[in-house]
Amino acid sequence: MSDTLAIGVAQFAPTADTAANLDAIAELVATASARGARVVAFPEYSSYFVDPFDESLAANAEQLDGPFVAALTRIAGAHDIVIVAGLLERASDADRVRNTVVAVDGTGLLAHYRKLHLYDAFGQRESDWVEPGEPGEPQTFALGGLRFGLMTCYDLRFPEVGRTLVDAGADVFLVPSEWVRGPLKEHHWRTLLHARAIENTVFVAAADHPPPLGVGNSLIVDPQGVEIAAVGTATDVAVAHLDVGAIERVRRVNPALTLRRFRVEPR
Repeated sequence: MSDTLAIGVAQFAPTADTAANLDAIAELVATASARGARVVAFPEYSSYFVDPFDESLAANAEQLDGPFVAALTRIAGAHDIVIVAGLLERASDADRVRNTVVAVDGTGLLAHYRKLHLYDAFGQRESDWVEPGEPGEPQTFALGGLRFGLMTCYDLRFPEVGRTLVDAGADVFLVPSEWVRGPLKEHHWRTLLHARAIENTVFVAAADHPPPLGVGNSLIVDPQGVEIAAVGTATDVAVAHLDVGAIERVRRVNPALTLRRFRVEPR
């Protein structure tokens, strides 16, 4: 049999209580680990979330070396697992925050990514509260023969984000999200996740908030666009065993990446 690596997507509803969020994360990490996962992705805004956004976001923002990341590191170390989760990070603008994703194991921070594309769409204005990240080196980490790349939620609507990750060697896209419900939004969510997997011939794993605010349906898709694990609308973990050799086999048959005539450049 081919080598495999188990990864999970953990679906839960973060609140305006960081300690309670960490308790939920610890419980879901234990579940993911018991099911064999070596990596588990949590939603966007896992450290703190309030709807609608207000001034409490900035008041509860932390540094990358703050208590939330330290707690994630302890949990990851206890289960020998990599945790990927959304962090409210302090911004250069005191009135706003950064929407950051962190990846940690038991030794500390492996990678961090600040959301590039803010959700100023469908009647929302994330940029009123959040400072956008700047284009830079794609954020990745490696484990078990696979390289994992980080993006966030609304980034799914911008396929060039996936292109920069795959050009940096990513085999798996991890997508912490708070995909807001609305007309056709669940359809968009599922379609875009499958599209990013198919066009880049990678695995895609996305973790969302459950209803009523999110669409739920946290899921994992393989490099041919086949959904291999999913959570419906509950608080739970879905685990998939990724075939490490699948990407090479798929790309032999479908060499779309090598046939490209364009490259991605920041603006």
